[in-house]
Amino acid sequence: MASDAFFDVTAEAGVVTQRGPIGVGVEERKPQLDLNGVEWLSSSQGVGDVQIAFVDGYIAMRDGRSPEGPALIFTPAEWNAFVLGARDGEFDLT
Repeated sequence: MASDAFFDVTAEAGVVTQRGPIGVGVEERKPQLDLNGVEWLSSSQGVGDVQIAFVDGYIAMRDGRSPEGPALIFTPAEWNAFVLGARDGEFDLT
């Protein structure tokens, strides 16, 4: 997997489509995770807009204001890339 590839994650379909210079159109199936009864974690500030849960070796993320809505599912490698990118300011809009 190329380090500069992009991912479009859809939890409902359980499909990750890798897009970028390498792997265009490659699909990887993720398991359908049962998110009922899992422990959802919020930020230490208690804002609760984004919640995460660790389930069966995957990381689920959802909108805490709409917990009945869909959740994004990440592999550990995808989650690590997301966290490192956030720490490095990769997603800053300013």
